[in-house]
Amino acid sequence: MTFILGLTGSIGMGKSTTAALFQARGIPVHDADATVHALYRGRAVPLIAAAFPDAVRDGMVDRPSLSAAVLGKPEAMARLEAIIHPLVREDEASFLYGCRQRGAGLAVLDVPLLLETGGASRCDAVLVVSAPAEIQRARVLARPGMTAERLDAILARQMPDAQKRARAHFIVDTSRGVVAAGRQVGSILAALAGRPGRAGRGWTDDHA
Repeated sequence: MTFILGLTGSIGMGKSTTAALFQARGIPVHDADATVHALYRGRAVPLIAAAFPDAVRDGMVDRPSLSAAVLGKPEAMARLEAIIHPLVREDEASFLYGCRQRGAGLAVLDVPLLLETGGASRCDAVLVVSAPAEIQRARVLARPGMTAERLDAILARQMPDAQKRARAHFIVDTSRGVVAAGRQVGSILAALAGRPGRAGRGWTDDHA
């Protein structure tokens, strides 16, 4: 049975880099963000156009416009999530089915809000990608178009890093660079080698 590892971390922590380290070792990874991007160019467009007409242009979702429509607005965000989350879950289920059909021993679910949305219940273990707050903030503020106000609004939706770390089975610290992160990923893979998946029976927080 495929062992399902949930990979998560707050903005700017190095989650995408860590996911790529798993992929480089031949581990299948389902990227929830990439799935959302594809949906914004396809299946989700008419649904979002009905809910947020100004956020769709030239047959695609305009991400900055959609972000402006929902960021800091809980009701609007909930409406968007009600559209997107079921579609992402459907794509994730198809991914996991394919992994099981191929006999993959391990699959990674890369989900930014895994813990915030109760997604840990779909996983056998949780890996949290982390870094000191000052490094996180510097990374994010270096992104084009990012402001301190927007970063604060994003962080307000995310579980504090300390709480995520407390709920993790594994932690990858990306503050020491990619090579060090790669060694940590290697250690995790060694720890999981041959471990049977338990996702069918669910996962609880009594692992600590």
